[in-house]
Amino acid sequence: MDLASLTIFRAVVREHGVTRAAAKLNRVQSNVTTRIKQLEEQLGTELFIRDGRRLVLSAAGETLLPYAERLLALADEARHAVKDASPSGRLRLGTMESAAASRLPGLLAQYHQTWPAVALELEIGTTGKLIERVREFEVDAALVAMPLDPASPGELFEAVPVFREELVLLTSRGHRPIHHASDITLSTLITFEQGCAYRACIEKWYIQHSIRPARVLELGSYHAIVACVAAGAGIAVAPRSVLALLADSSDIAVHPLDELGSIDTLLIWRRGHFSSALNALRDMLVKSGNAQVGRVEASAALD
Repeated sequence: MDLASLTIFRAVVREHGVTRAAAKLNRVQSNVTTRIKQLEEQLGTELFIRDGRRLVLSAAGETLLPYAERLLALADEARHAVKDASPSGRLRLGTMESAAASRLPGLLAQYHQTWPAVALELEIGTTGKLIERVREFEVDAALVAMPLDPASPGELFEAVPVFREELVLLTSRGHRPIHHASDITLSTLITFEQGCAYRACIEKWYIQHSIRPARVLELGSYHAIVACVAAGAGIAVAPRSVLALLADSSDIAVHPLDELGSIDTLLIWRRGHFSSALNALRDMLVKSGNAQVGRVEASAALD
């Protein structure tokens, strides 16, 4: 069982089949199929259940996958450790949409110019999904929002705060001022799917005031959320930094709410992970960020 075989196995899982895995790896399909069969022979068990042209992970395959992820991540870490300190190679960064839109464009352009040998891959998701992606070695690091899920085991992660976001309520223009939950006249909450830390904050705020929205409308982007708010479909919560990106905000009203407060965005990564590319990104994020919370405090939130 070598690293090349594990790389092929992981690619077949991620690409949902041999054809796409072969294209991803720049190999012929027959080679991928042969290597999977050889790996199964070495382990003495089937890793996939073959259902016509579909491949579904077997129980043994499900067991092997996290080990394969860990071994490949460790091998990648070892390569970085023995190479020259100059950042290079692949860096997979997960981020919330709000950070990707409002905080990262200029910073990533600067990073590419400074470290052109790094192939930076960006993945968008909610805080909950991104934590899981870091946990499963599917991204090297991620920008996520506090408070983190209490179920997230702190011993797996290290973290540093980089941005501080002020959360505000958004309504259509003409809505009366909102100082208390009872001031809200719209019954629909427009938000991202479960796993969004900002959604968790507004839902907690509702609960604290013993009310709940009659409906929740889940959308996948701030552009769609703001458009629905402007049309009067409901209310939303968003970082104030996102509003600066709007070409026209004349149809929405922004309601600062001290109870929602500020939320820190953390850069998290697997504890002990080494990568010169990640270290360079972390240093750049901290230098350009606006968070004032100390790293020790942020790390404590993960424990």
